[in-house]
Amino acid sequence: MTETSARPSLSEQLSSLAYRAGWSVVRRIPEPVAARVFDTIADIASGHGTGPEQLRANLGRVVGDANVTRELVRDSMRSYMRYWSEAFRLPSIAGPELAARVKTGLSDADMERYAAARERGKGVVLVLPHSGNWDMAGMWLVNTFGQFTTVAERLKPESLFDAFVDFRESLGFEVLALSGGEEPPFGHMKKVLEAGGTVCLLGERDLSGNGVEVDFFGERTSMPAGPSRLAQETGAALMPVHCWFTDGGWGLAIQEEIDSSQPLGDMVQQQADAFARNIAAHPADWHMLQPLWFGDLSEKRRHRLGLED
Repeated sequence: MTETSARPSLSEQLSSLAYRAGWSVVRRIPEPVAARVFDTIADIASGHGTGPEQLRANLGRVVGDANVTRELVRDSMRSYMRYWSEAFRLPSIAGPELAARVKTGLSDADMERYAAARERGKGVVLVLPHSGNWDMAGMWLVNTFGQFTTVAERLKPESLFDAFVDFRESLGFEVLALSGGEEPPFGHMKKVLEAGGTVCLLGERDLSGNGVEVDFFGERTSMPAGPSRLAQETGAALMPVHCWFTDGGWGLAIQEEIDSSQPLGDMVQQQADAFARNIAAHPADWHMLQPLWFGDLSEKRRHRLGLED
C-alpha cells in the first residue's frame, strides 16, 4: 500500500483503532451477546427511532416521508449495525458451512442465471447497492465459484484502509484500491473479465463525481458508470444483485442482465431502476446514511459538480 503524506488526524486514528478492535474483540463474543450489544448501540444511535436526520430523509424518498416511522428508523439502524456485527465476526466463521446457509436465501433460478453467464466465458459484472450484508454474499460467491475482484475506497488513515483490505482479502476477494494503486482499477478489471472472471461493485454512490445522472425514486442523482462501461467494453454480463437480511439469515437475488447494446446512460438508468425496486422491497436494509441526491448536497459540492440551482 502507498503511504499518505499527511499525518492522520486524531479522529482518524481513533476510528482506525475502533474498527481494528472490532475485528479483534467481537469475534470472541458469543453471537447472541454481540447481537444484543449491537442492537443497543443501534437504538442509541437512532435516538430510539427519531434520527439520524439524513437517514430519515433518504428513507423518505423510498417509502414517503409520512411512512418514515420510528420503528423503520430503528430497524434500519439495527440492520446497519447487524452488518458490522457480522463483518467483525466473518473472518473467523467464513467457510463452506456458512456459505451453505447463505445459499438457502438464493433461488435456484438466480444461481443458474449467474452460472450460465459465467459459462459464456466473457466475464460477469455484479453490481449492487449498500444493502444487507454484501460481504456475506461475497463470501458465499468465493466458496461456490471462486475468487472475484472488487474495488475499495481509499479510506483515511491508511491503516484503516489496510484493515478493510485485509478483511476482504481474508475472505478470498481480490481487492483493488479505487485510487493510489499500482495500476488503475478499471484496466485491471477489464483483464479479469476478459479472462472470464467476475467483478463485484457497489453501484449507487458516485464517489468520483464523474458518474451518469439518473432518476432515482423520482429525484436526480448520479451513479457510477464503471459497471456499465466494463460490460460494454468487454462483452461481460452486467447483472444487478440485491442483499437483505432475514430473521436469522440472508436474502440474495441475482437478476437478469442489463442489455449492453444500449447507450451507456440508459444502462445506468436501468441499473438505478433495479436498485429502486429492490430497495423499496427491503427499505430497512438499505444502509445509506450519507447524502445521495443532488438536492441534499452541500452548496460547495454542488458547485464542484457543476449543478445549477
